[in-house]
Amino acid sequence: MPSRRVWRGRGGPGDLPASPPGALDGLGVTGSYGRTLTLDQLLAEAETDALLVLHRGRLVHEEYRHGYEAHVPHFNASAAKSYLGLLAATLAHEGHLDRGARVARYVPELSGTAFGDAQVDHLMHMGTRMSYAGRPYDKALEAQRYFAVLAPRLRPYGYSGPATIREHLATARATGEPGTEFRYENGNVEALAEVLRRITGLSTSALMSEMIWSRIGAEEDAYYLVDADGAEAACGGFSATARDVARLGELVRCGGAVGDRQVLPEAVTAPARSVPDGCPRRVRFPAAPADSPATLSYHDLWWILNDPYGSFMASGIHGQRLFVSPALDLVVVHYASQVVSPAVPQVPLVQAFLSIGAHLNA
Repeated sequence: MPSRRVWRGRGGPGDLPASPPGALDGLGVTGSYGRTLTLDQLLAEAETDALLVLHRGRLVHEEYRHGYEAHVPHFNASAAKSYLGLLAATLAHEGHLDRGARVARYVPELSGTAFGDAQVDHLMHMGTRMSYAGRPYDKALEAQRYFAVLAPRLRPYGYSGPATIREHLATARATGEPGTEFRYENGNVEALAEVLRRITGLSTSALMSEMIWSRIGAEEDAYYLVDADGAEAACGGFSATARDVARLGELVRCGGAVGDRQVLPEAVTAPARSVPDGCPRRVRFPAAPADSPATLSYHDLWWILNDPYGSFMASGIHGQRLFVSPALDLVVVHYASQVVSPAVPQVPLVQAFLSIGAHLNA
């Protein structure tokens, strides 16, 4: 698929000071079925491509597997949703975006659709209920249909559906009142990205470069996949190096600051650490069994863990994670190529990250 770069800017890369190697030696972590594993065993089980750990701003662990190299951008999948959330929250904080406005105010073409008739804030909290093109809603099916929209190679034989993201969004019709139920759906993020393009006049790639990527000391350009219209796949088409995503995580951990420079308003990063009134207090992770305890919250496209450390994360399929834990002074970037199948148990990455944090703070 074609892509568009997110320019890193003209300056040199920001420093990632490293601690002496061996900080995680002897660490035991919890793997599938509650087994205690070495870190090496867990990373093998998780099909890890890269693991970076920052503690108090210092790089304490950096590891690459499966032939992946530090300078190569890696697919972030749905972790990209959280990055767009930072842009939207910042523009709202600065008064350029009205969270309470109907989306159709900014994108008139979406009037009459599930997204156009919702408020901006509903998109930022996955609060719409919809079906596409008259089909009964099925999350797995709609994810496949979304990628068929993006990539002609992924379209089934005889496909005659939408050929661009905008055409896809236009087929969404509301099946319930917005703001009454959490439903994790890519269309919310794509509609939000279109809103941001309209109010700034910039592509998603240019906006990300201007507001964040060129200001965090990134070493490499990042990239967004684009559809046939040249619109970025904002909900999951972002790729970047692990080192640069770690810089993004450190920006958020430090309240939007890089050194003595305030890159994002502190108020934008602070809400990710606690869920304000009116936001979902507990939601089930989409892949969790229906009878699982609801342990997560969701705010401005970030997952809130509700743990004792104020941890939150950006999360993507196949094992992509940006994990930030303020009380543990911890940022973890994990890239992987996990198989997603009922026959393959998912590795409990969050528990492993918390074990890393506890080990480093012991």
